[in-house]
Amino acid sequence: MTPDHDRARGPGGRTGLSDLLRGHRLAVGLTQAELAGRAGVGVRTVRDLERGRATRPQRTTVDLLADALGLSGDERREFVDTARPAASRLPAAGAGTDPPVALPQPVPLVGRERDVAEVSGLLDAYPVVSLVGLAGVGKTALAVTVAHAVAARHPAGVAGVLVGEGSDPADVLAASASMFDVNRLADLSCRIGDRRALLLVDAVDRAPDAVVGALRVLTAAVPTLRVLVTGRRPVGLPGELVRPVAPLDVPPAGAEPADRADLDRWPAAALFAARFAQARREPPAPAELPALAALVRRLGGLPLAIELMAARGRILDVTELLDRYGDRVLDLTGVRPGWEPADPSTGTVTLRDAVATSYHLLATADRAALRRLSAFRNRWSVELAEELLADGGRRWDAAPMLDRLRELGLLSVRGTGPFRFRLLDAVRDFAAEQADADGEADRIRMRHATVIAGLVRRTAPGLVGAQMSGAVHVLDEATSDITAALAYAAEHAPETALLLAASLPRWWRLRGRDVSGRRRLRRLLADPRTADARPTLRAWAMLGAARLAAEHGAGAEELPAVRAALAVFAEAGEVTGELSARSVLCALLPGLGAHDEAREQAEAALASATRHHRVREMAVAQAHLTWHDVREGRLAGARRRLATVDRLAAQCGDQRLRVLARADQAELTRLEGRYAEAVEQGRRVAAALAELGDPGRRRRTVGAVGLALAHAGRADEALATVAELWPSGVVPGRRRRPVVEMLDPPGPGGNARTEDALRGLIEGHVALHRGDRELAAEWFAAAADAAEGVADRRDLVEALVGLAASTADPAVLDRLDAARQVTGVSLLPQEEELLFSLSARRRR
Repeated sequence: MTPDHDRARGPGGRTGLSDLLRGHRLAVGLTQAELAGRAGVGVRTVRDLERGRATRPQRTTVDLLADALGLSGDERREFVDTARPAASRLPAAGAGTDPPVALPQPVPLVGRERDVAEVSGLLDAYPVVSLVGLAGVGKTALAVTVAHAVAARHPAGVAGVLVGEGSDPADVLAASASMFDVNRLADLSCRIGDRRALLLVDAVDRAPDAVVGALRVLTAAVPTLRVLVTGRRPVGLPGELVRPVAPLDVPPAGAEPADRADLDRWPAAALFAARFAQARREPPAPAELPALAALVRRLGGLPLAIELMAARGRILDVTELLDRYGDRVLDLTGVRPGWEPADPSTGTVTLRDAVATSYHLLATADRAALRRLSAFRNRWSVELAEELLADGGRRWDAAPMLDRLRELGLLSVRGTGPFRFRLLDAVRDFAAEQADADGEADRIRMRHATVIAGLVRRTAPGLVGAQMSGAVHVLDEATSDITAALAYAAEHAPETALLLAASLPRWWRLRGRDVSGRRRLRRLLADPRTADARPTLRAWAMLGAARLAAEHGAGAEELPAVRAALAVFAEAGEVTGELSARSVLCALLPGLGAHDEAREQAEAALASATRHHRVREMAVAQAHLTWHDVREGRLAGARRRLATVDRLAAQCGDQRLRVLARADQAELTRLEGRYAEAVEQGRRVAAALAELGDPGRRRRTVGAVGLALAHAGRADEALATVAELWPSGVVPGRRRRPVVEMLDPPGPGGNARTEDALRGLIEGHVALHRGDRELAAEWFAAAADAAEGVADRRDLVEALVGLAASTADPAVLDRLDAARQVTGVSLLPQEEELLFSLSARRRR
């Protein structure tokens, strides 16, 4: 038995017998046909022996070949011993204590420990176990390792047969009997008796019908014989257990390796690094590790692809390999002794050839299904597959077809949950090529965009309320497909793209994609082809763009669109849209100084939500009104409202809304001057926000904790929060570079400016606590500049109060009075006390 790539081989890829026979034949000047004629054996026998496909010929065949070659003396003994090594021969039944193993030694495997254990256990329960998978996935190497691992449980011996092209059942039976050192099937039954034996049959694809016929006879004649088969498809015998061999695990997308040890946890990366080290003396540098992870992901963990790629390390580094071959892994070529290439003249094989062999084993309908499934970019569910395959018609049960793809190693099934199915990248690329060649690509991608749009529309309502975490998880799983569907539909079906994009703003905001998401929506709204879309659809898209704009301080630009959307929803009688539009106005108007209108919108939203029994929307409206109470200095009223928000959020099961209410409670506690309590509350809320995946609000909350610490005089702890949120240039306890260089340049506002104002407040209070009024004035001035135009909170007034306490400039008080008139913010008791003390000092 001779392994090929997915088989263990000796140097040069040939057995000792194949080299020896070829050398003797060439030495006497005979062709294969001439040697076969002189020896009285078939020319195929000579060809298979020289190619390494038959490694244990019968003794009579060996003698005939030795006679035909004129071998004698030491040369003949060497030839016979190589063809029939004494160490491999099986003793008579009952002789010896160690089970004989007529197989090559196993090669070290990477990441196959679980596979070895599982297959070893299956051989105890099933008479025939088939290891099925793509060419080059490692079936034979796994089979040889398993055979050695279970040898002790098969006292009658372990042997292997490599199937040759064009073999018939008699050939397979004769080879199998020969491996157990007998010539006839009856003798094999007598030799094995009632003891267990294991036969490994490799490369059944070369003659599948012959293997089926031979194994039927063998298993019937020798009931204690266990058979381990490798191939690209199941044998189809009664009692057969099909065990697909999956590619090696790859590092997940988005998880950048911290170091080499972190990367080596993934078998595909460990194998690539090991093979790359053989091609280049220097191991992958730390800077190459992200490219290495991306490369093995692109190769799909297929050992053949990994080895072909790593071999190029003699010329290119890892980053160059990714840049050069990352988008064309199907074209990877390599020499594989014993492999039959698509082009025999080249002696090479491409990864495309390896996938094509399995693709062509499929029935016509299964090939068509595989081409459609190639539209998915990452993992998908059975339900999504069935929806895609229905192509607008009647849905059908796809499970049997998916099981066939799994059995052939074309489909990976990993993890738990619905999104556990995935085509290997090489398989997906090949199927997409076939779809393109058949003229199906555009229709498949359009169907894919429609299916993904449906998934998003069904999932998006769950982004608020008790189902939020599950909805976010679904969209996270489908990220690659959402991106691909949006890109295709935007070009070919913009109304479908608008339908898809209008459902995504909440998810985009949670994932920090407010700028790119808003850009997509604005482009789609401006596309003339969406002008005739349903008015309410366009209104939802406008509202989504405004929500995202508010995240980066561009809400004023979207205000007219929000007003227009509110009018559309009101005319259509769509209560959900109307309430959403009013909520967005409540968030945007304070930034423009329109506090009275913002309050009116919040009160109107509360009345409408109450009238229509919309509990969550009632909570949202109360939350908006809370900050009007804070702005006007009614802290007790604000606290009562927040208690109402928490109660309503609990009633409707909206965990995120409860966490946000608690974040507001922590901020309110700080404004009340209870700093230690505010710190504890804020830290708990920040941890909860990290779990929810709301990075912007978490940063604001951590900043509020820092401000409470600064107010309490806990300077080092306050500066630790600054170091966490703004690590660049922060050296606690030391004067930094000029303050203006530490903050963003003036812009339209938004989260960056809000956070800059918050940082300035923290640093200013720390400096003031330490008695450095000059530095404190610098920071408070910077905070006030950053807070201009972000007037939905008290940051501007707080900064100016701090600036007044740090400097003797009377113009600061004038600026504070002007700011209070614009924002409508009332001073808190502690702020009035500070300014009164300042005034008294000046009078003295």
